[in-house]
Amino acid sequence: MDRGGGGKKMEEEKVLVIDASVVVKWFNIEPLHDKAIAIRDAYIDGVIEIIAPTLIYYEVANALRYNPRFGIEEVNAAVKTLEDLSLTTYEFMDMASKAVEIAYMYGITVYDAAYVSLAALMGAVLYTADREVTAKVSAEYVKHLSEF
Repeated sequence: MDRGGGGKKMEEEKVLVIDASVVVKWFNIEPLHDKAIAIRDAYIDGVIEIIAPTLIYYEVANALRYNPRFGIEEVNAAVKTLEDLSLTTYEFMDMASKAVEIAYMYGITVYDAAYVSLAALMGAVLYTADREVTAKVSAEYVKHLSEF
């Protein structure tokens, strides 16, 4: 898959897994918002592909639901925007065994391990804004959003 464009980093990282901690930053101005938007824009421009477990929709909606700046309309609009982006998603059962193994191996939740396992299985790089995940998972394909 060569969608062209981008610098060296984009040439190396064509397929990214992103977790809800990154996607929430698309809708909320908070630290590293600019990095999250750069990933989104690279996807929209066709420079990279973004993949994620279907869990991402639940997690983003839930995180925004508990943000005091978001009401029903804002959360629904964010979910619709996310749907319109047509990310490639994978069902949990596609990665369940690997996710459970990773959860135990690194002492992280199965939710977080779903993203890590998808990256491992697909030969992709996971970007997360969750410092706990990057601290616990010692894998070169798991990077903090600040590294993008």
